Amino acid sequence: MLAIDVGGTKLAAGLVDGDGRLIDQRQRETVAFAGVGADPAPLDGGHAIDGTFEALWSIVEPFVDRADAVGVGCGGPMVGGPEDRRMSPLHIPLWDDLPLAGLLAERSGLDVVVDNDAKALALGEGWCGAAAGHRNFLAMVVSTGVGGGIVLDGRLVDGATGNAGHIGHLVVDPDGPDCACGSRGCLEAVASGTAIALATGAPATEASDEIRRRAGMMVGRGVADVVNLLDLPLVVVAGSVALGFGVPFFDAAEEELRARCGLPFTRGARIVPAGLGADGPLVGAAAVWHHHRGSGVLPADPSVGEDRN
Repeated sequence: MLAIDVGGTKLAAGLVDGDGRLIDQRQRETVAFAGVGADPAPLDGGHAIDGTFEALWSIVEPFVDRADAVGVGCGGPMVGGPEDRRMSPLHIPLWDDLPLAGLLAERSGLDVVVDNDAKALALGEGWCGAAAGHRNFLAMVVSTGVGGGIVLDGRLVDGATGNAGHIGHLVVDPDGPDCACGSRGCLEAVASGTAIALATGAPATEASDEIRRRAGMMVGRGVADVVNLLDLPLVVVAGSVALGFGVPFFDAAEEELRARCGLPFTRGARIVPAGLGADGPLVGAAAVWHHHRGSGVLPADPSVGEDRN
């Protein structure tokens, strides 16, 4: 399986086997640019193939002859079905309504299925990561941005347009900074790597323990709302900010979650680091194809219980 991840910081492509193991990969930095290697002929809807797509293709092409299908995780919003997704990732402004699935299918000659990158993570973690065996959980990414994917009763939640799970746009600080979505004080506007860099004037990797704990606290606050609303026992958190911030982040997130989840059915809900680590985005992208093509990666047995130790 050829897996592709279009992230805010990097583009990645690789091969994932039938057991969810990443066996080869390539990656390069995500840069939103036009003109480099551009096709002068407009595509459907007036799109030209910009340099960002060509950069992606440069790491995808070496794997095409070794794959039989393609799964893709990409930041949204998005419209259309899995086979004809048109993507408008906020971190690549030139990809406004870009027919990503169609472009990749045309270039590769393979069956291509695309979904949101955070939903892809949820599928991957439910397949062979920290949520394996669980039928109810939230998986989220705290990185350049903040996104999430929700699994309820063993099913990935899509919503009306496929965009369900955008936990990054829950308001956690009403007096906080403006968010790119048009609201104010969203989780993404206070806890993402981009937001932290804007607030401190330094990369998120240089954040103090105080800032790491505050980011964790805000994530715990947002997560608590979702746990209380949807009766979830488990939250799996991935992304360069969350995993890079480590213990201070996760301790603060757990403390906030415990403080805000006192109902009998939410008491004991847990936040844990993602089990797939750096491999998660590509394993999740492969899981997207399996999920949409009917082979399934989530537990089908409704008798599976939930762990609330």
